[in-house]
Formats: sequence, C-alpha cells, structure tokens
Amino acid sequence: MMSTTTYLMDTNTTILHTWTSTDKPALDAYLLPDGSLLRTILRTFNQRFWGGGIGGHIEHLTWNNTLTWTYDYSTTTHCLHHDIAPLPNGNILMIAWEYKSAADAIAAGRDPHTIPAGQLWPDHIIELKPNSTNNGTIIWQWHTWDHLIQDYDSSKANYGVVADHPELIDINYGGRLIADWMHTNRIDYNPQLDQIMLSVHGFSELWIIDHTTTTQQAAGHTGGTYDHGGDLLYRWGNPATYHQGTTNDQQLYGQHDAHWITPDLPGAGDILIFNNGINRPDNAYTTIDQITPPLQPNGTYRLNPNTPYGPTNLTWQYKNPNQNTFFAVNLGSAQRLPNGNTLICDGPAGHFFEITPKNETIWSFLNHEPTDIDNQVFTIHRYPPDYPGLSQLYH
Repeated sequence: MMSTTTYLMDTNTTILHTWTSTDKPALDAYLLPDGSLLRTILRTFNQRFWGGGIGGHIEHLTWNNTLTWTYDYSTTTHCLHHDIAPLPNGNILMIAWEYKSAADAIAAGRDPHTIPAGQLWPDHIIELKPNSTNNGTIIWQWHTWDHLIQDYDSSKANYGVVADHPELIDINYGGRLIADWMHTNRIDYNPQLDQIMLSVHGFSELWIIDHTTTTQQAAGHTGGTYDHGGDLLYRWGNPATYHQGTTNDQQLYGQHDAHWITPDLPGAGDILIFNNGINRPDNAYTTIDQITPPLQPNGTYRLNPNTPYGPTNLTWQYKNPNQNTFFAVNLGSAQRLPNGNTLICDGPAGHFFEITPKNETIWSFLNHEPTDIDNQVFTIHRYPPDYPGLSQLYH
C-alpha cells in the first residue's frame, strides 16, 4: 500500500513483471486482458475528504509501463476511494464519497447529535466510459442519498418504519460516528444478472443493486429489469441495520472483498467474503465465509415477511485452527481458484496463503516489499496461465 510499484509474481514467488508509478495505490489494481494495468491512485490529498482508502484518481499503464490515460474525480464535493470494477464493455464502475453538510443530513432525518465532523460522506457509484484523452464520460450513477429511511424525526424527509423497508438505508444506523459513515471498500459486478455488489464496511453488510436501470430510475424506487429502481435488491450480514435482528443475528464484522464466485469456478453464484471479525462477540478473529444467496429465477432475492434476508447458515467457512493467530483488523481479500482452493490475503500482515476446501494450507508467502518497511497489502489477484493479459510473458 505504501509502494509505487505493482508486482506480478508466480507461485514460486519469482517477480515476473513490474509497473512503476509516481503515485501510491488507492487501493486496488487490475491486470486487464490486453496486458495493461488499471490502477487506483492517490495523487494529491483532497481538502475535504481524508478517510481511509482515499484516492480520487485512476491511471492506465501499458504492459511496458507507458501511462496512456488518467482520470480525476476529486473535488470538494466528491472523491473516489478504495476500489473500482472494470466492466466487460471497457467501462469502469467506481466508488466515491459525496459531501453532505450537517444541514443536509439533518433535513434528511439524521440525528444532529451523530454528525461529529459537521458533515456526512455517503457513498455513490459512477460508471465511467473512458475516452482516448485524459478524461471520460459518466454514463450512469447511483446514490445512497436517494434511498434513505429514518424513524428519528417525523418532520423531516425519509420518515417511515425502518423494519418495513429493508430495501432502504437507515440514515441513523452506524457505530462509526464519523463523516465516512459507510466506508464501502469493494465493488463487484455480475454480468449474468447485471447487478452490482457493494461491501459496506460501516454497516457490516453486503448490498446488491440493479445495474439495468437508467440513472433516473436508479434515483427512484421503480424501473429496471427487477422493477426496484435503485433500492437494494438484497443485503446480508447484519439485519439490525434494518431492524430485523439484533447483535445476536449479525454475521459480518467489518468485512472486505465481498464478491460473487464466477460461473467457471467451484461454488459458482455463491458470495465469498473476507470477514475481518472486528467486534466479533466471541473474540477478534478473521474468517473467510461463503454464502448461497436466496436468488430466485427472476433474479430477485427471496425475503419472507418480518424476517431478515437469508441465509442463516454459511455454505463454507475457513477458520484458522488457532483462530486467534489470524485477525486482520483491516484490509484483506479471498479468491476462489479453479481447483477449488481459496487464495487469501491477510492484508495487515502482508501474508498470502492458499488453502484447500478442507482448510489445509498448501502455499504461503510473506510480503517483504524491497523499498518500504510497510508490507500491508489491500488485495491480491491470481490469474491463470492462459489469462490473455499474461500473453506477453511468453513472447
């Protein structure tokens, strides 16, 4: 995370290729099928936003390390952070904060005693269509602020019964009494369903929204293939956020890297989550959790009246036999591999390891970035030998 170099290495830990930059990551990077690198960066600090994962900028580097394109989305009203999702059509989904004043938050129904920074930064999603110059066009947007509910002040907007509206977001939920109220740390895209998944750290939940909507529909409550507009199609991990459970029902604890397992991999269609374990009631330890969402044939998610979204039980879990030795207080990722194993990144420790379905560790690597004493890593990605983006290794 403190390095300006991106490394490609094999499982023998041999460095095969590097890309160098003038900027540190913020926080993820992706090897594209053409062998180029799409990388989030922190170029300059934003005067308004200061939260963890701050970036504001993206860069595109060829295999030979030529900078071909950059994009800036960093002003006093908005700023990129954490993660992006390259789409099959070449567009890019991005997570960003947007500024709301204390007056904005109070008018929307926020308890004025829970705005300690005098502002809120709700997340929004933009879809960017890059062009050949250092720019791009935002062609789609989704904003948390369009999908709020609150039961604090009946004289303010968004007033209603939170438990009756799991598709909406309680503006007064959250133990993080800071401006970075949600702290979304991962975005994933499912091309089969045309849906987007968000890992919302501040809520200890994952959310799924519809990407088939127009921007206008995404701001409302109807429209799109699933006729939910931009409301949540599904949420999981902490039903107390929508008043359908207590702390006893919580299953995610400050998680990272919630994403779908792709159709070509064991567990296809399930959701894999790096569950950090922050404030886990039985102790602080990290697990890798796999769930089977209650997906219905029409692409929506089953929800019985007056109950939280399922599942109640995990499909699979990795837990270190000595659980107290694996606790990532922040960062981290997990990736299902074609052989059924799972690749894990213990981000704070810079420790990468591969485990079998029976939780046996068969490969391990401890990161020692050669130019920096800070070896923390946000996430890692493994690519198979036939991945097109690796073709230049063999020429």
